[in-house]
Amino acid sequence: MNRNRMNDVLAAAVAEGLVPHDAQLAPQDTRPWPVVLLTALGAWLAAIPLIGVVALLLGDWVHRGAGPYLIGPLVLAGAIVVLRARQVPLFFEQLAVPALLVGGGALAMGLFRDLPMQAAAALLAAVAVAVAIGLPRPWLRVLLGAAAAVLLAMACVPDRAFHFGRGTRAAFGIAWHLVLAAWLAAMAVQRLRPRGVAALESIAAGALLATLAGLAWWSGMSFLVGASAGGVAGEIARDIGVLAPASWPSVALQVVSGLLAAAAAGVLGRAWPVLRRPWCAGVALALLVLAGFMPALGAVLLALALCAASHRWRLAGAAAVAAAWVIGSFYYALDWPLATKALVMVAAGAVLGALAWWAPRVATPQATATERPAPARRAAIGIALTAVAALGVANVGIWQKQSLIADGQPVFVELAPVDPRSLMQGDYMALNFRVPDDGHFEGLLAGDRPRVVARRDERGVATLLRRDTGAPLAADELRIELTPKNGRWTVVTDAWFFREGESDRWSRARYGEFRVDEHGRALLVGLRGADLKSL
Repeated sequence: MNRNRMNDVLAAAVAEGLVPHDAQLAPQDTRPWPVVLLTALGAWLAAIPLIGVVALLLGDWVHRGAGPYLIGPLVLAGAIVVLRARQVPLFFEQLAVPALLVGGGALAMGLFRDLPMQAAAALLAAVAVAVAIGLPRPWLRVLLGAAAAVLLAMACVPDRAFHFGRGTRAAFGIAWHLVLAAWLAAMAVQRLRPRGVAALESIAAGALLATLAGLAWWSGMSFLVGASAGGVAGEIARDIGVLAPASWPSVALQVVSGLLAAAAAGVLGRAWPVLRRPWCAGVALALLVLAGFMPALGAVLLALALCAASHRWRLAGAAAVAAAWVIGSFYYALDWPLATKALVMVAAGAVLGALAWWAPRVATPQATATERPAPARRAAIGIALTAVAALGVANVGIWQKQSLIADGQPVFVELAPVDPRSLMQGDYMALNFRVPDDGHFEGLLAGDRPRVVARRDERGVATLLRRDTGAPLAADELRIELTPKNGRWTVVTDAWFFREGESDRWSRARYGEFRVDEHGRALLVGLRGADLKSL
């Protein structure tokens, strides 16, 4: 927002009585941003050895005694004083930012050492909010608000949920919905008592961004993102996003999601009377049905509606991106048959398409003549760009996989012996490959995928021998990259999807058929029987 626009907003706020009559804008920072950036870099580089020296001198005292409760608050208070000072050298101002991390980290060390995880996280969330209120920098308030939201979510999750077991996945969804409720409470306070809560806007913005990211992560990997980008965090998110269809928490979250979507429709209808039309009600009903299938969608839609109604367009854009992610994650919901998911999405698309075709025909002639041309042109451009982007992402992923299938070496990896009848779960079969050391390599959360060395015989059957250390390979050896699944490493995937009713056909599988390139990237293309014949 430019300076003239900010003056207009301040004048309007004074006229409405929201701020004192003598209120003035803060002086504009005229320091060149390259100077600020270089100074901040120098401050961080200077802080690293300083922190190391302090850690060596006071490490034992901090680790065992009451040091965290003395050093943490003192460093935090010093950083706040420096950041609030008006006449302070730029270097010392930037040095206060890592001091915030040091003070918060020292305090966190003591709290997590002496208290249960939930209590420590709740106290740290309160400290983050208090520090944010005492700081004059909006961007720091946003970051601290996001940290407070993550800590509050941790405080609402039981310890057993961090083992990422199937029976505790709903706990993450409940936690993020509780954080959203805290954001709603903050927005209500800001609306009812606008005086003296200017800092709350930035803190709430950071909390909402963290909540949207948490809901998107909890919903699971979105469509085609996992195939194109991958990542350990995405693999964990995909597992967490699957709720057991028969459990009461999953049903409750779906009901809550539908109610929140209905509330979002009510918010927009109240804020913008132009949306009180039959076709808009049809769109709201379609999204409500989708929210019933996707437990994270209702909360995201409510955040989107509230931000749009209050003209917080950047936050509304972030909520729209999160909503698109959540809808795309429905593809990976293994608790629904693939045919059911396809039917739901096709039906929703058909309904929304019909409503989009019907909407211009029920508009009044005056509105059509005066309002339609420019918005319609922008909408057409937006639809075209979205279609091109979607086709681009899809075709890049398809091209990568087709290239690997066409040019990769054919390799067969033996499945571990298990009872096939115990592996049938709906429309997919769980797979278990023979991985050295049972696939429990260190660094599951490090982001780098390990590779194993395999020896291939004359039939193309590969035996996984050892972890790849970069040593030269023999003529009959090759490298295969591993993928994280359920806390361990496996070859590409732990599931083979097939059409419903074909379980007898695939129960005879004894080998997985892969295509492997020279870098070790592999793709599962089929299953083979004991004689290596196609099933």
